[in-house]
Amino acid sequence: MSQHAEQSIPVVDLARFIHGDEDDQARFVGRLGSALVEYGFVAVDNHGVDARALARTYAELKRLFDLPDEIKRRYELPEEGRQRGYTSFGREHAKHTDVPDLKEFWHIGPELDPGHPLGRRIPKNVWPDAVPAFREASLALYASLHTTATHLIRAVARYLGADEAEFMRMIDGGNTILRLIRYPAPGEVEVPEGAVWAAAHEDINLMTLLPEATDPGLQILRRDGTWLDIVPVPGQLIADSGDMLQRLTNGLIPATTHRVLQPREARGARYSLPFFVHPQPDYLLSPLPQCVSAENPRRWEDITAEGYLMERIREIGLASAQGHAGRYESTGPDNHR
Repeated sequence: MSQHAEQSIPVVDLARFIHGDEDDQARFVGRLGSALVEYGFVAVDNHGVDARALARTYAELKRLFDLPDEIKRRYELPEEGRQRGYTSFGREHAKHTDVPDLKEFWHIGPELDPGHPLGRRIPKNVWPDAVPAFREASLALYASLHTTATHLIRAVARYLGADEAEFMRMIDGGNTILRLIRYPAPGEVEVPEGAVWAAAHEDINLMTLLPEATDPGLQILRRDGTWLDIVPVPGQLIADSGDMLQRLTNGLIPATTHRVLQPREARGARYSLPFFVHPQPDYLLSPLPQCVSAENPRRWEDITAEGYLMERIREIGLASAQGHAGRYESTGPDNHR
């Protein structure tokens, strides 16, 4: 598998899948699948994410986080499990620790059409009046990332020998989130003992797309127990598999543990824009038949995407024990599997 000269994990060229011939597509699918099976992470060149929307979103994001705390906290919605709007410092933590991460962030989800069957169940976005250009920039980036995600997920389906159209239905109306993160500069905030920018964790969702961050810091856990730095190569996107894809593949594609540490050379804040792709709420996370065998028996019980999301956001401190699940209770049997 080819390695990018500046990257520490395998690199694939998405243009080969989108515009290539049958052989190009087959090679891309094989390389993507092998990288995810081995690392749970892959770097993507020629990914098609709108560079102008990305630059504009970063610019507006900095204006947003420069607002006074009392203004930002007007948009913090604990009753919604903080799935939209602002989350302040010290709220989120990894599931195996109570020490909070050193970050603040803003969540943006899909803007569903009024007639969409899931329109009443997916939270509505909230927008800061003080940064009027933020909405247009971030929604343009959201749409562009979603397009790239559909290509990658279609390729994953092909690698698994699964129904590509079914995988597309799976993410139609999903609670996919663009998380806009600011990690503080050195000395900016009081650091609790053991706290880091983002403690070791696995992503909850199906797949995460990460456009280039403003600074280094991301590391993944190798199988030998050592940490590997992921390089923020200009123009490159990082994709990783989450818990939900791990469950669908019965562990064939892992959800790899990763963290974000402040590098020694850090001088300012770090900004990052992970895009968490989710199935639609009632989709049943049940393993694909081809991923279950006598050698690899079923590892997890079935659960809906929404049920699993609620379980995990309670574990990481974004929702109370009661959560906000009542808002999303099923309105009908619209599970696609």
